[in-house]
Amino acid sequence: MTRGRAQDTEGCGVTAAIAVIDGKWKTVLLWLLEGGPRRPGELRRQLPGLSEKVLTQSLREMETDGLVHRQVYDTLPLKTEYSLTEFGGELAAALAPLSDWGHRRLEKLAEPGRSAAS
Repeated sequence: MTRGRAQDTEGCGVTAAIAVIDGKWKTVLLWLLEGGPRRPGELRRQLPGLSEKVLTQSLREMETDGLVHRQVYDTLPLKTEYSLTEFGGELAAALAPLSDWGHRRLEKLAEPGRSAAS
């Protein structure tokens, strides 16, 4: 999905929601930020496969989409924290039932002799 879809006001609501969480890391970042503000280094430590470049890009896109707030403290060295906005919290809450469904699917897949289509 392209970034343009996240700004398309003519599309379907589900497509609009998926456009802002598209990608490998955004849903995990939402989940981590539900626990409170985090510094970028802390997020990277919690997600070892996430590069600094992709983290920065994802957080910037999420900020543009109104999901996260970036707070820069005027200290030396500079300190930056990210937190969920109220809008981001609403999205995280809306994704909870989808997460529950996904866990049930994973449990089905783990059953011996079962497939996702069963």
